Amino acid sequence: MKKLFVLLFLAILLSACSAQQRAADDFERKLEKRILEQGENDDIYFKENVAKIEGIKIEITNTKVIPVGNKGNKGDKPLFAIWYKVTNYTDKNIDPIAAWNSIYNAVQENGSNKIDKLKMGTLPDQKYLDSQVESIKKNGTVENAVSYELDNQITPLTLIARQGVNGEEIGSQEFKIKYW
Repeated sequence: MKKLFVLLFLAILLSACSAQQRAADDFERKLEKRILEQGENDDIYFKENVAKIEGIKIEITNTKVIPVGNKGNKGDKPLFAIWYKVTNYTDKNIDPIAAWNSIYNAVQENGSNKIDKLKMGTLPDQKYLDSQVESIKKNGTVENAVSYELDNQITPLTLIARQGVNGEEIGSQEFKIKYW
């Protein structure tokens, strides 16, 4: 009877040990998965004129201040124009303007120690008039341009990139106001 009790005790002990091992293995697999998922988020950034969020990459290729009355500026404020390339890595219906608006906001300090969100200006380059709202194929890259109305011509414009319209900020970049 004692031997049966000892064998039963050993069987329970071994069973408990293997359950603990399975739990430890499960935890390790979940941890590895979480680390890999976090590693994928390293692909979300805004640096050196390139913003990348899940499914979209935008590369700023050129910037220019367009004074009032010059070609590309039909408004009453100087424009900060930005030319860019957008790549769609998804099967979703994404156009160049929607991609830009899903990532960027532009701000500029004004004379009263405030930071103002800038309004979008007119299309600075008419060659994108038709293509700016056309869908980008999966893995396709399309060029476009946008502009912002400047509050002043002294303080830099800051682009703030977010992980989607209401998403977390992923970076910002300052652009000096220069006339060419």
